[in-house]
Amino acid sequence: MTTKASVWRRLVTCLSSLKFYLNVLCLVVTVFVLLQICSFQITQRSLSLPPALLTYLRHQPEHISENKTAYLVEKLRESVTFLPLKDYRFSNKPLEGHTWFMSSLYDNQTKGEAQYQEFPSDSSKGRLLCLKGVDEHDGSWNSYALAWPEAIPTNAVLQEGLTFVSYNQYDYGNLWHGLTAVVPFVAWSLRNQCEKPQKWVLYHWGELRFGMGHWLSEIITATYGQQPKFLRFADQDKPVCFEKAVVMRHNEGGMSRERRMEAFDLIRCKARNYCNISSSERSKPRIGMTLLLRTGARSFRNESMVIDVFKRECKRVDGCEINVSYSNNLTFCEQVGLMQKTDVLVSPHGAQLTNLFLMNKNSSVMEFFPKGWLKLAGVGQLVYQWGANWSGMRHEGSWHDPVGEICQFPDTDRRCMSIYKNAMIGYNETYFGEWARRVLGKFSIREMKELAECNHGNSSLDVCS
Repeated sequence: MTTKASVWRRLVTCLSSLKFYLNVLCLVVTVFVLLQICSFQITQRSLSLPPALLTYLRHQPEHISENKTAYLVEKLRESVTFLPLKDYRFSNKPLEGHTWFMSSLYDNQTKGEAQYQEFPSDSSKGRLLCLKGVDEHDGSWNSYALAWPEAIPTNAVLQEGLTFVSYNQYDYGNLWHGLTAVVPFVAWSLRNQCEKPQKWVLYHWGELRFGMGHWLSEIITATYGQQPKFLRFADQDKPVCFEKAVVMRHNEGGMSRERRMEAFDLIRCKARNYCNISSSERSKPRIGMTLLLRTGARSFRNESMVIDVFKRECKRVDGCEINVSYSNNLTFCEQVGLMQKTDVLVSPHGAQLTNLFLMNKNSSVMEFFPKGWLKLAGVGQLVYQWGANWSGMRHEGSWHDPVGEICQFPDTDRRCMSIYKNAMIGYNETYFGEWARRVLGKFSIREMKELAECNHGNSSLDVCS
């Protein structure tokens, strides 16, 4: 009994000690502080919402506040804001910066790659691209917006798969302008496991276009193994949101020469396979010279004389074969086959020269201009020099006719270009003959070097990377 009483006395003494109460008090204060910190953090998170939305939520009926997630999703749907595709604030510089097309958005500008936008992506914070409008005459009546995948506009249609959205300052009928709009998409596909688009959306100045020239359409069909399908918007007020979209606004702008050549190599190879055209074996030097002529604008004034000059020079070179063709009466595959056999291309300046990238690399190009172009045409007269460089060809120079139509203004006056633009081209027999000999001679040397290293022909279809 004495032992038990002693234990109880000690226990009572311990519980009644000041130290015990201090310990309990410290524990209570610690728990209280932790609860206050937690409450403060929750309050701070709540305050990160817009004050107006917080106030609105506090005054909602109880059944709404209980399902805040669904409610906020609905508010996000309603808050999607569409902006004009064509921003007239940038009409004086439509190709600069982010352009007047989707002007609020920035491009991905990876060094050496085409400038592009991708949706959804980190830069769009995971949001989808939505487009609206059916206007073919004023791009400011068409519009765009970004929306979260879970909160696209209520009346929107979701377009599944990959969609290519192309903005072209020029048009999709001209071979050159159309090709420069398509090449960056091919380059993007090469860097993304050769992904193919399910649909295309075409814009010119923000105005919708629903097709492209036959030649360009064939290029796309050959490259992607399927005909391009162009999206048509059903209703002015019914937006289309895209599961995945890639937008190009600067054509080949930003692309390095290496990236351009990769794209052209693929398109060339795919076009030949599409047309069942294989490279032929070459056991001895052979030069294919093609005069690809035009009718009408920028054709040769004395065509027969020009043909005779080049035929004469070709006969002087062992293995040289000449072909005279007209661009307006060849099918797409006939053009591909003709270019595959062409080592030296002779042609006036014009869209038909876009075919030059379909030749074997290191082939030569000779270009001819009417009077007045040298002074008045600006950089537009250089596009096929650029095209030759980008696709691995050799532009052997240009001849500008010094004689031609008479302009009532000084020959440096821009108004004269309306006269010179589609004028006919003369000839200089002596100059053409000497020029042809130089070009054929240089190509013969290159050809013999290549044959000595390796027979680059192949009797089977090319295997495209």
